Amino acid sequence: MTYILGISCWYHDAAACLLKDGILLAAAQEERFTRIKHDASLPVNAINWCLDYAGITAKDLDIVAYYDKPFLKFERLLETYLASVPRGIPSFLKAMPVWLKRSLWIPDILRKEIGFDGRLLFCEHHESHAASAFFPSPFESAAILTTDGVGEWATTSIGMGNQSDIVLQKEIHFPHSLGLLYSTFTGYCGFRVNSGEYKLMGLAPYGEPRFVQLICDHLIDLKEDGSYRLNLDYFAYPWGLRMHSRAFEHLFGGRARIPESPITRKEIDLARSIQVVIEEAISHLARHAVSVSGLHQLCMAGGVALNCVANGKILESKTLEKLWIQPAAGDAGGALGAALMAWHQYMRSPREIHSPDAMNGARLGPSYDADEIRMVLNEASIPYEELDYEELCGRVAELLVDQKVIGWFQGRMEYGPRALGSRSILADPRKLSMQQYVNQSIKFRESFRPFAPAVLEEKSDEWFELTGRSPYMLLTSQVKGAQIRGEGLQKQQNITSPIAAVTHVDGSARVQTVNHRDHTLFHQLLMEFEARTGCPVLINTSFNVRGEPIVCTPQDAVSCFKNTDMDILVMGSFLVNKEQARASANWSVN
Repeated sequence: MTYILGISCWYHDAAACLLKDGILLAAAQEERFTRIKHDASLPVNAINWCLDYAGITAKDLDIVAYYDKPFLKFERLLETYLASVPRGIPSFLKAMPVWLKRSLWIPDILRKEIGFDGRLLFCEHHESHAASAFFPSPFESAAILTTDGVGEWATTSIGMGNQSDIVLQKEIHFPHSLGLLYSTFTGYCGFRVNSGEYKLMGLAPYGEPRFVQLICDHLIDLKEDGSYRLNLDYFAYPWGLRMHSRAFEHLFGGRARIPESPITRKEIDLARSIQVVIEEAISHLARHAVSVSGLHQLCMAGGVALNCVANGKILESKTLEKLWIQPAAGDAGGALGAALMAWHQYMRSPREIHSPDAMNGARLGPSYDADEIRMVLNEASIPYEELDYEELCGRVAELLVDQKVIGWFQGRMEYGPRALGSRSILADPRKLSMQQYVNQSIKFRESFRPFAPAVLEEKSDEWFELTGRSPYMLLTSQVKGAQIRGEGLQKQQNITSPIAAVTHVDGSARVQTVNHRDHTLFHQLLMEFEARTGCPVLINTSFNVRGEPIVCTPQDAVSCFKNTDMDILVMGSFLVNKEQARASANWSVN
């Protein structure tokens, strides 16, 4: 047996994964264990969990694969700072101590912290993304597109995969980057870079694309083949401690929005405008990747591949026949890509193609059995019912019809940023008021942010303009029968739709299709809800509150349940009713 551990860390979204003879056994992000959102530290907890899951120790590992090449990244930093003297000195002084103390000693740190004295392999960042995109896909051969902020030098790569081989054919290098362009607007609009991009994407449909021409005239030169260059006069990230320059502020009429201050029409229209530009750029790149490869299947990874609206536009354009996107498309997925590169490229091991893919529905993290859940509930003195699963689904469906909000904790935790029915908050999607209630009273987040629908796969085409599967919430599609009125943020109050709570203000939804094979229990719950309402759709949002990672353990779930207005907690076969639990003598809120 050959065990390969993949690791990504020290930028953002650290993660670990474990392969056994090329089969993906386990994968998880460090944030889920430390409860620090986007935790970038060495994923010691995730590593230990992966090893424990397989019943092995570090001495049983054959290879540890790291997701980028630190010395190449160090070269890029040095060259960038030297080219920007004296402007880059403050950023240089901040970054260099970290590199001198840690990043240049990564091999020694990995060996010491993991207790591993075998072979260490280092993959280029975009090779790791490409491997995570192609090798788990259901395609024998495919074009590959990876786009993110920056790896070592590459920010965008086009290539192709065939059986067990990957070749990257074209690259665009730092400082020219679609990911950093989008993040610059994220920061300028008052959201946190590397975590607020989802907010910018969610805000975009409220606005008008009135800045598109300004962006294209001044910020980016975009060619038909997808290649592009940024006008660096408007950006400070190559040398500074913030993303945009003063010229950027002058171009768009003032300083960046202060975080948490009111959102104005300017930020709304900027969000829409940069989203339109990114969609056009990604569509050009996808078209060129297909043209260069001569193939009509495309695989995608990298942080920009999480822009589900742009992904949906690719499919709508009919540029290609099939699209597969790595569910952990960001840096967390780099751990998987590095491990797969070691297995297929370094060890030259043949590839076994799986249908629908090799990701096990992204359910690759920890799970907890009935005894473990019961112990947590008993230790917290929380009253519960224990039901068989058939009765459980019927009860939960009835509670959803009664407008109760459900914390749903089942099986193995998801790998990647999306909750897919293992660590989810569920609610009835038919009333618009439910969207507002869950945002404000459960998630404690901005009211403009949309929710995703989970739908029975066999009924998805009756409710959405969607052809094919969308198991990982990485595609948007129009909701059938949706109508929107109003302007700006007022649009959110004027949605007419049979599933208004999951219909965004452009009539779209980020769809998750659910089938019986991959999500047996979740599929059964959707069927029970449909039997009572005629609607095979539920709100499915991640089981967490704003600023916290998705819950991992039963203890995390209980804490989140206690500190929000969720009505019901379901963990495994156990059901907790908050009204009954509050009446118990030991109920307390953290």
